[in-house]
Amino acid sequence: MAVPGHAWWQSGVIYQIYPRSFQDSNGDGVGDLPGILARLDHLVTLGVDAVWISPVYPSPMADFGYDVADYTGIDPAFGTLADFDRLVSAAHARGLRVILDYVPNHSSDRHPWFVESRASRNNARRDWYIWRDPAPDGGPPNNWLSEFGGPAWTLDTATGQYWYHAYLPEQPDLNWRNPKVREAMLDVLRFWLDRGVDGFRIDAIHHLFEDERLRDNPPNPEWRPGLSPARRLIRTHTMDQPEVQEAVAAMRRIADSYPDQRVLIGEAYLPIDRLMAYYGAELSGFQLPFNFHLLSTPWKASAIAALIERYEAALPPGAWPNWVLGNHDRSRIASRLGPAQARVAAMLLLTLRGTPTIYQGEEIGMTDVPIPPERVQDPWERRVPGLGLGRDPVRTPVPWEAGAGAGFTSAAEPWLPLSEDGRPASVAAQARDASSVLSLYRALLALRRAEPGLSVGAYASVATDADEVLAYERRDEVTGRRLRIALNLGNRRRELVGFAPSGRLLLSTHLTRSGEAIRGAMRLGPDEGVVVELGSASGTRTEA
Repeated sequence: MAVPGHAWWQSGVIYQIYPRSFQDSNGDGVGDLPGILARLDHLVTLGVDAVWISPVYPSPMADFGYDVADYTGIDPAFGTLADFDRLVSAAHARGLRVILDYVPNHSSDRHPWFVESRASRNNARRDWYIWRDPAPDGGPPNNWLSEFGGPAWTLDTATGQYWYHAYLPEQPDLNWRNPKVREAMLDVLRFWLDRGVDGFRIDAIHHLFEDERLRDNPPNPEWRPGLSPARRLIRTHTMDQPEVQEAVAAMRRIADSYPDQRVLIGEAYLPIDRLMAYYGAELSGFQLPFNFHLLSTPWKASAIAALIERYEAALPPGAWPNWVLGNHDRSRIASRLGPAQARVAAMLLLTLRGTPTIYQGEEIGMTDVPIPPERVQDPWERRVPGLGLGRDPVRTPVPWEAGAGAGFTSAAEPWLPLSEDGRPASVAAQARDASSVLSLYRALLALRRAEPGLSVGAYASVATDADEVLAYERRDEVTGRRLRIALNLGNRRRELVGFAPSGRLLLSTHLTRSGEAIRGAMRLGPDEGVVVELGSASGTRTEA
């Protein structure tokens, strides 16, 4: 969706595709690129503007594509480069942008670069990765821990040194202090931009550099049993190092050298104040450093209102906000909040100021699917079982139709199981149901397209006398048109006195109300969100 005076990524909506679970085209139980192409019309009808595709590079799949063995190819499980080119062309023909996952922090241990690096201490590519001598006792060089459990160092017995890996041993960290590594990885961006990619989601950017002096990380006094073992330490020396910013700026220079507003989106789970640095000095960094804070903020009106205020206040001049409620690493919205509040969450995501990202399946209310022990695929779950850290439950296939294989695959068994209870209803069934979650998402996205105030307009909070209600206003700064949103985060009916002296209800998350006139009070049902068009006579009860 293009709004005059704004970049496409400011007014648009991004949809994340986890390709293994989107659509299988060849009956092997694994989704692929031709499958994505076959389902593009679903995304057009939904009303999104861009697709972010999780890694499809050649990979041994130790971490399902995030262990890259060739940065400029396509894994046979997903298809071919020709399939990729056809997908980009077909997406562009439908007005959809294509964003590719880029994994700069680490490669696969099967990548030719690491195979060479491991061959000997004096190999020309030894310094392409992080190699260090053992500690005096023969153990790892320091106390750093892997994000997936265990030490972040693995000993290569043939050469007598350890290699560093922020994640799996099969994912050795690249040495971005080496100019040759840096240039090789920037060439990867050029390769895909030359093929028409519209941007990149940059994986694990805050891990790109480590402390050059290898200082130990301090203990975390807040750690307790049941939390991830990696959180025993505060990642002072392994995350968010100052050198990251120049690498981000270099990536941005590459993207800006291409036409048509190529976008960079950074994955960095950081406090708001530290996240702001990823916009870069004079906005030379990412256009969209992912804002994940809705994932961890308590689902209470006061907490969310405070988050919005804090985030908006922290944005540097000219920076653009963004919001995320789900992805392939975090429990699904409907499982975290329940199906009723998941509908309210959809309205929140799609009416806040800034670029929203929707994870596949959220538009039909998918929930986490229990994975039997014998079907576990996630290496994190395998390394630290029993802590609930496994990501398989949020990566299960999309149910497109009723029946065996759910329209996802003709294979007897998909790579991860489908929901056994048949919930949620399939995409096809929900498309026929005017009250479904899919119908709500389509209505929200259509309203967002029709109302520039919802995509690029100003934001202001609105005070109410109901502590379970989050309310705010969006204003089209060109036309002055004003919309008010009220979200009931509780399960009791609410009446908001003086919410809209004059107005008209445009959309309810229940999809049972529209067009009714609002005179002063606004009635909200349990678990209901509404968008109200204010009349010209409406008073102002907002604060900037």
